[in-house]
Amino acid sequence: MEKRYRLQKNKAFQYVYHRGRSAACRDLVMLVAKGKGLKVGFSVSKKVGNAVVRNKVKRRLRECFRPHLGDVKSGLYVIVARPSAATATFQSLQKDVRYLLRKHNAFQEGNRAP
Repeated sequence: MEKRYRLQKNKAFQYVYHRGRSAACRDLVMLVAKGKGLKVGFSVSKKVGNAVVRNKVKRRLRECFRPHLGDVKSGLYVIVARPSAATATFQSLQKDVRYLLRKHNAFQEGNRAP
């Protein structure tokens, strides 16, 4: 995922945590707040595992979200990984991301999730 789509500042994460709406599934929680552009942040705590595992989960989540960049409405998105995400397969993470985007009604009109 390109750097211009990433949510990087702590203030931006805090804004989404306080102002955003959340939806959850087994392995992930997604928070969405209104914003001008499209920015996505990923939060993986130490409860998920050591640094290697956390980075692997973040890489997988980035790759799960990347195909939907053109189809998603603008806003600020934060995806929080639960500890069970460490053992989840890539396919199940893809399903969860798609499910949460649908639950938030984040797809633009005319673009439906595959």
